[in-house]
Amino acid sequence: MPIAIQPREADGLIALDGDLTIYTALELKDQLLAPLSTFDALELDLSGVTEIDSAGAQLILLVRKEAARMGKTVRLGPTSPTVHDLLDLYGIRANHEEAHA
Repeated sequence: MPIAIQPREADGLIALDGDLTIYTALELKDQLLAPLSTFDALELDLSGVTEIDSAGAQLILLVRKEAARMGKTVRLGPTSPTVHDLLDLYGIRANHEEAHA
């Protein structure tokens, strides 16, 4: 799954394209956690994610939890309809729009 990290003024934008599933979650874990050492805030652009499963949702939650532990913020940015539906199913978007310390 391609991942693009773009620095912005005070934060970073991580854009993911392709599948965010059990088959890609492990390889993406370090790629999503590493920018937390560089940026105080991150935005996850999930608009290019074509498929997501429970492992993908767990990875998003892990990144947000680790950010909060470090006193940083991870915001959910644009999502594809597939991601939106799964996050709504799990109540992630409605209850946890941002993770703060």
